[in-house]
Amino acid sequence: MKVTYYLEVLSSWCHWAEPTWAELKRRYSGSVEFEWKIALMRPEDFPVSRAQCEWFYRRSGTMMRSPYMLNAGWHESSRAGHYPAPNLVAEAGKLLEGASSDRIRLALTHAAVREGVPIGDIEKAVAVAAAASGVDPTTLRGLAESPEVRERIDASTREFFAHQLSQRPAFIIESAIGDKAVFSGLTKAEPLIAAIEAMVSDVNGYATAAAHLGKPPSA
Repeated sequence: MKVTYYLEVLSSWCHWAEPTWAELKRRYSGSVEFEWKIALMRPEDFPVSRAQCEWFYRRSGTMMRSPYMLNAGWHESSRAGHYPAPNLVAEAGKLLEGASSDRIRLALTHAAVREGVPIGDIEKAVAVAAAASGVDPTTLRGLAESPEVRERIDASTREFFAHQLSQRPAFIIESAIGDKAVFSGLTKAEPLIAAIEAMVSDVNGYATAAAHLGKPPSA
C-alpha cells in the first residue's frame, strides 16, 4: 500500500490537512508507504492581494472551526503569484532528510501561514528551513537552486495534473493489487481511512485466496 500526498507549501488547505497526514502516518506506520510530492500552484491560483488572501483565510478558518486565523503576511502582490522558492527549499530538504521527512516543509508552511513570514524570498525560506532542521544553509540553498530540484518539482507538478486534479491537498492511495483511490481537496481523515481499510481488506482477501487456490489454471 502506498499513499502519495500532493501539496503546495503555501496552500492554506494543505495546512489544514496536515493533522490528517500525521494521523494516517501514525495509524499505518510500518504497513503503508507514505510520500509527499510538490504540486506547484499556478500564479493565477494565488490571491491577488493581501486583503483577498485574508478573506479566504477567514472563510477556510470558519469552515475548519479553527481557533486561530491564518496570517497573510507572506503575500507579496509584487510577485504576481510566483512563489517557487519555499517549494524548492522543501524539495531540497526532502533530498537531504529523506522522502518521509516532513520537518522542513512544515517549518516553511508554519512560518508563512501562521507567522506571516514572506518566504517567497529564497533567502528567508532557507533561513527558516535551516533553523528548523540544523541543515547547513549554504548546502540547502545550493541544492534548492539546482536544476535537479527544479526538475523534480516540475515533474511532480506535471504528475499531479496528469491525474486530472486541480485541488490541493490531493491524496492517491494505491494497493498491491492495482486498486487506486483518489481524493482531491479533502482535509478530513475519515474518508481516507475508510478507503485504506477497504483496500487493505481486499489485499488480504487476495492473499487468503492465493493460500487456498494457488495459481490459476493455465488452460
